[in-house]
Amino acid sequence: QVQLVESGGGLVQPGGSLRLSCEASGFTVDYYAIGWFRQAPGKEREGVSCISPGSGGNVYAYHSHSVKGRFTISKDRAKNTVYLEMNSLKPEDTATYYCAAMETDVGCSAYRISYNYWGQGTQVTVSS
Repeated sequence: QVQLVESGGGLVQPGGSLRLSCEASGFTVDYYAIGWFRQAPGKEREGVSCISPGSGGNVYAYHSHSVKGRFTISKDRAKNTVYLEMNSLKPEDTATYYCAAMETDVGCSAYRISYNYWGQGTQVTVSS
């Protein structure tokens, strides 16, 4: 049974940091693209970051323009977990963050429709 479980959300002040985790079960993250999406109240769910299938030097990471330079996506093969390190957080980063898995041999996608499996989400609130 495929399952994705996010954790690590919370309340943080502007300029602070959080690390989100997406633990996968029922499949191996090396063989799927894993994306992070977020959805703020009243807004569409948007793609934030994605890490391609593969391992070592064959892994590629992508970040949206709004988070590039502040967020970093990575994966731990031994723990079958993908992380999203978020630094220099801003109030506009406030949203529910979801991880998702896409069956593919290569690459990533920023589109929700491309993803086959989703987690339940974790709330991130950036406020003073």
